[in-house]
Amino acid sequence: MNPTLCPRRPFLPTVALMTALTVHQTARPTGFPAPGHFRFTESPVPSPAPGTALVENLYWSVDPYHREMMDGDFELNAPLEGRALGRIVASREPSLPEGEIVFHRKGWRTHSVVTPAEVRRLPLYEGVPLSAYLSVLGGTGLTAYVGLTRIARLREGDDVFVSAAAGGVGTATGRFARLLGAGRLIGSAGSTQKVNYLTEQVGYDAVFDYHTAPVAELLTKAAPDGMDLFVDNVGGEHLGAAIGALREHGRVVRIGTVGQYNTPEAPPVVFNHADVVEKSLRVEGFLVRNHLDAQQELYDFAVPHLLSGALALDETVVDGFERIVEAFLLMLRGGNTGKILVRATS
Repeated sequence: MNPTLCPRRPFLPTVALMTALTVHQTARPTGFPAPGHFRFTESPVPSPAPGTALVENLYWSVDPYHREMMDGDFELNAPLEGRALGRIVASREPSLPEGEIVFHRKGWRTHSVVTPAEVRRLPLYEGVPLSAYLSVLGGTGLTAYVGLTRIARLREGDDVFVSAAAGGVGTATGRFARLLGAGRLIGSAGSTQKVNYLTEQVGYDAVFDYHTAPVAELLTKAAPDGMDLFVDNVGGEHLGAAIGALREHGRVVRIGTVGQYNTPEAPPVVFNHADVVEKSLRVEGFLVRNHLDAQQELYDFAVPHLLSGALALDETVVDGFERIVEAFLLMLRGGNTGKILVRATS
């Protein structure tokens, strides 16, 4: 930890609920989920058993990977899991003192009972908003950072194309790539508003709305000389177009396939497979959970830039746990800019 970055106690929203609310998945969706695939259940606030602590959750993350897990990983009629930040309000475990703020994955509920192995303590840096620990300093930022540094091994001057550039990972990737010395930044997004946000606020050099024409055509116009790196959050047509546009020794970092989560009938990716050999391309995917050892490295890189103002937060915040399903569905429809979070209200 950089000794000049001092931990602090942040201003925190308060939650004063007499009962606990939990979200269950009730059915497997085909295509886009709907509110009817979820149910809110109410129960007394749980009491911690010996060796555990009760966390009152303050922020929740809704992520694209949840949609994929709805197809079989999540158990029906059971609490959904997800990333969350909360305050310990009751403890029967000495290593989890009351009042401490922790990160855990037992989200989609107002209260969570956790063990020491299920939480991560946060270095609360003075001047860094709590929400950042679920966005640019959380799994979203870690995904972008690992993708650029460990997987792509970004070189100064590399031209980079990012699909779904206005999402949480896309905005973090663009900002990190700029700070790491990337050359031109090219992005795709789903609306004129997002295109403008990315060029005016995030620092992308060229962005196109992929609804307006075939992606290969739009990418050729945005990057007529090609690019060195493609950070792919979408798959499908974007992936095929990017492989055709990559330069020799280009790299593809596969992060997600959000464009196909809700369209299982989507056609397979079409591209010239010879390009991979003839241009010596490298295509590599990864799961961020296999790179948790990079968390402190991310803090050391990103926190000074946050404190200096060189790195901004791109967040869409929805207030009220009762709106968590609404926020999730909004994200799947592309209604957010940056990382979407749900914040507790008193």
